[in-house]
Amino acid sequence: MNKQVDLTNATWAKSEMSDAGNNCLEVAFVDGVVALRDSVDVGDPDAKVLIISEKDYELFTASVRAGQRNLLLP
Repeated sequence: MNKQVDLTNATWAKSEMSDAGNNCLEVAFVDGVVALRDSVDVGDPDAKVLIISEKDYELFTASVRAGQRNLLLP
């Protein structure tokens, strides 16, 4: 996906199971796409953010919820 997304005012969330640590995947829903980042990178202006479509995110999370274990680390 080649979409420029302004993440300046993004509201980032991470799993409640993260135990307030700083080694988590964070997600933000912005401008019709989903942004993913490592919480270790918060505040780093050079950090990489993965941008995927909402549909791709929906399909991935639905597959995990449905028990498609090959999408998870062993």
